[in-house]
Amino acid sequence: MPEPARSAPVTPPRTLRARRRRPAVLAMAVALIAAGGLGGAVLYTSSGQRIAVLALAHDVPYGQVLTANDLVVARIASDPALKPLSAADRARVVGMRAAADLKQGALLVKADIAQGLTVQPGELVVGIAAKRTQLPATKLQPGVAVIVVSTPENPAGQGGGTVRTPESVAAVVTAVGKTDTDGSQVIDVAVPAAEGVRLAAWVASAKFQVVLAPRGEAPAPAPAPSGTAASGATPAAPASGGTSPGAVPSGSASPRGGA
Repeated sequence: MPEPARSAPVTPPRTLRARRRRPAVLAMAVALIAAGGLGGAVLYTSSGQRIAVLALAHDVPYGQVLTANDLVVARIASDPALKPLSAADRARVVGMRAAADLKQGALLVKADIAQGLTVQPGELVVGIAAKRTQLPATKLQPGVAVIVVSTPENPAGQGGGTVRTPESVAAVVTAVGKTDTDGSQVIDVAVPAAEGVRLAAWVASAKFQVVLAPRGEAPAPAPAPSGTAASGATPAAPASGGTSPGAVPSGSASPRGGA
């Protein structure tokens, strides 16, 4: 007796298989959407915590006055370890001076700026027209302390004259002019009013030298020569007359010919 024919296995149509897989695809899509939304929320939250601070638009050398063009507003994530100046301080910062050499792109902090230099009561501003050989090779900037030294007409007692000790005046640079083609330059310095006339006389005679004062130290003028009244200088004791050198009080006039 012949065996009955076996029926071939029934293959489900493709539409049915696609329908069976669709729930898994939908679940994956939902998960991806949720992850994207979470990432967007984190990004939005982090961007909302950014603060506006001040940064340098370009290099600013030590002592130079800060202008509005020197500053840009940068937005950074809030970090307790960083304490840059807020963008709201921009108007206050403009007009102040760089307390160090500031580099482009750096965030501006409180220690980077100093109060703008102003002529204090009792000070005069003297313009110094100096040749290239009368200035230091280091480029001068406002705020730099210098010492202007008078070069004596008869140094070291040449020609039988009396040896003169060079006089000096401590000053602070307030402005620097452009350098001429021959290397000469005009700089403005602030000095005590009592020293202004003396310094102007040196400039008129063109017998002076500008030297840099030690950075971070107040320059001290050299004592005036014997017999010359100089502001802030201790007069020398007389060469003869029986008075001991230590008996002359600071700031008093030198006695002449003994007490």
